[in-house]
Amino acid sequence: MKLNIREFSSSSVDFRAELETLLAWDSVSDAGVQQAVTDIVTQVRQRGDDAVVEFTNRFDRRDVSAASELEISREQLAEAKLRVSDELVASLEAAAQRVHDYHERQKQPSWQYQEANGTVLGQKVTPLDRVGVYVPGGKAAYPSSVLMNVMPAKVAGVGEIIMVVPTPDGFVNDIVLAAAYIAGVDRVFTVGGAQAVAALAYGTETIPKVDKIVGPGNIYVATAKRMVFGAVGIDMIAGPSEILVVCDGKTDPDWIAMDLFSQAEHDEDAQSILISPDADYIQQVKQSMETLIESQSRKDIIKVSLEGRAALIHVADMEEAMDIANLVAAEHLELSVDEPEKWAEKIRHAGAIFMGRHTPEALGDYCAGPNHVLPTSGTARFSSPLGVYDFQKRSSLINCSPQGASELAKIASPLARGESLEAHAMSAEYRILKD
Repeated sequence: MKLNIREFSSSSVDFRAELETLLAWDSVSDAGVQQAVTDIVTQVRQRGDDAVVEFTNRFDRRDVSAASELEISREQLAEAKLRVSDELVASLEAAAQRVHDYHERQKQPSWQYQEANGTVLGQKVTPLDRVGVYVPGGKAAYPSSVLMNVMPAKVAGVGEIIMVVPTPDGFVNDIVLAAAYIAGVDRVFTVGGAQAVAALAYGTETIPKVDKIVGPGNIYVATAKRMVFGAVGIDMIAGPSEILVVCDGKTDPDWIAMDLFSQAEHDEDAQSILISPDADYIQQVKQSMETLIESQSRKDIIKVSLEGRAALIHVADMEEAMDIANLVAAEHLELSVDEPEKWAEKIRHAGAIFMGRHTPEALGDYCAGPNHVLPTSGTARFSSPLGVYDFQKRSSLINCSPQGASELAKIASPLARGESLEAHAMSAEYRILKD
């Protein structure tokens, strides 16, 4: 299949402008989506269960009479696990353990120290009480999304984890439910869309209010998450999946072609980019892509993605490749090169860095251990992967001794009066020790 993929050279006068245009992604929903989500969220907030049932029946083509019918018990999760093949269950359990073990190393303890005058300062780390996990539903199964969102919350010590997953036409995916059972989800509700986000954010008679909502969804879900932020915390507003592969021209071109496909098959808006200082190698990869795409079950999606948002970029050398990689700030960055550790030191912006020729991004999606919930659309410049820290909050500890309070008050008082806050100043001055 002939593929019309953009090809750029970094030596082009217009290269930076062309790259900026390629990377541009408008994640803001249009007015119609915004209005629809506003109505749904408002209705759920005002009418609770009745609105959730109404929207679920309308959008997921269900026939539910009460919100209680939307809940799946732990016993039903266990039964779903029994219907899944032993091989798949073993893979789910192995992946869950690896994700758990990796995130265990992210845990941060509370800490404190004592100053010479007896004042104690520190930080108390506390897990969130209740978290909501949104999992896409229907015939597309995303058990990996369950594991990646739930396991760090479990490691953090979250008190209760509520999962919501839509079941269009009543289709229940046993693999997703099995993953929920293995991960230790406490309660599962078969509701999705903006109505699920609103229910988690504000609570209904049946669905409990949570402290934070995590997990991917469509534009309606993303818009709803943005709308309820403040009433609850959210993980991020994610754009389409993306991969940037930097290759020195020494990796089997079929491998790189398939790595690029691994993102393109997500959806038509996914982005796959290859950077190499070897122009001949770029053409070899393109030839591999045109040959291998015929064998892909999702070739139509892959073709639209590649022709709409992919790029093959020729650069002068590896140093320039690193500069462009930092400019892109990709969600997934593969360094398919010699000495990947050396080049990784030059990377400042990336959601996850896959080092070496034998580390495809696909392994990170499922079972390597690090989280696959990553910043997209250049937000790796200031954001990090989902982790244990996203399910904990920190409280400052301040315990002043009499001597410490007196010393601090002598500093605070002039500052407070400089801000014309007399009560602040006097509150501090009361603690100054008299000679």
